[in-house]
Amino acid sequence: MSLYPSLEDMKVDKFMQEIAQAQSDLSGSPSRALALPEPGSAQDDKTMGFEDTATESLYPRLYPQLSEFMGLNLSEDALQKVLSLPSSDQSSGAVSLMSSASSSSWAAAPITGADVGIRRAEIRQGVREVILCKDGDGKIGLRLKAIDNGVFVQLVQANTPAALAGLRFGDQLLQINGEHCAGWNSDRAHKALKNASAERIAIAVRDRPLERTVTLHKDLNGQLGFLFKKGRITAIVKDSSAARNGLLTDQQICEINGQNVIGIKDSQVSDILSSSGSVVTVTVMPLVIFEHMMKRMSTSIVKSLMDHSIPEV
Repeated sequence: MSLYPSLEDMKVDKFMQEIAQAQSDLSGSPSRALALPEPGSAQDDKTMGFEDTATESLYPRLYPQLSEFMGLNLSEDALQKVLSLPSSDQSSGAVSLMSSASSSSWAAAPITGADVGIRRAEIRQGVREVILCKDGDGKIGLRLKAIDNGVFVQLVQANTPAALAGLRFGDQLLQINGEHCAGWNSDRAHKALKNASAERIAIAVRDRPLERTVTLHKDLNGQLGFLFKKGRITAIVKDSSAARNGLLTDQQICEINGQNVIGIKDSQVSDILSSSGSVVTVTVMPLVIFEHMMKRMSTSIVKSLMDHSIPEV
């Protein structure tokens, strides 16, 4: 079963496969060719991207027919830019691009392609070990929060050992130097880090289990289809990429293309969204969980200390 980064990828992939199959049928067995639209179905043709009912306009070139599909910019030039294809004439059928950063085989992605934002935002399954050491002040740059008998990263300070090791807001700590963290409160977790050796701290980590990522595509007007205030999603635009891909209201935006935006002003978040490419991956957390996570954490501390750097892939 193929997994797709977005609903748009799934729809366009299926559409491309149907056209490729029709091309194959025309060249092999005309009796099995895709039937031409019936007279009077011009509206359906427009919706699916067909221009005329003539066979020549239906099949000779694959990508130009998708130029206005689902409100996206799917012109030949745009597709070649996303996919880095040599030309549309050399392509037939769906384009499958595998994510090199993931062991899971999602990514039949004809329009998203190997977008770097998806790789930066990826929430990996499984558990990894992170080895830290303390800086010259005996700090590692972490603040932790106990939620539902688990210990989670509440704050990662910029330019600290924790940030350099790739820890992120929302990561769950399962072990600290071999001790299981289940049932610990925040004070005990901080004490374990404080008492640990400065040269080596081994932490077992699960990637952001309370968060999820949603990959969206900008429409021809450069819009994704959601509104937000203070980082909280307040409204979803009908028939937009946000609506199609299941983005929800009352969710807190934690990352955009893998970059932490917690504590950043809405105007700055809008600038990040505007300057992003046509594909944007948004990482969100239910607002009720986020508010519990950030309880007793002042906005000024988050704004001044949180690591907002763009992660490397």
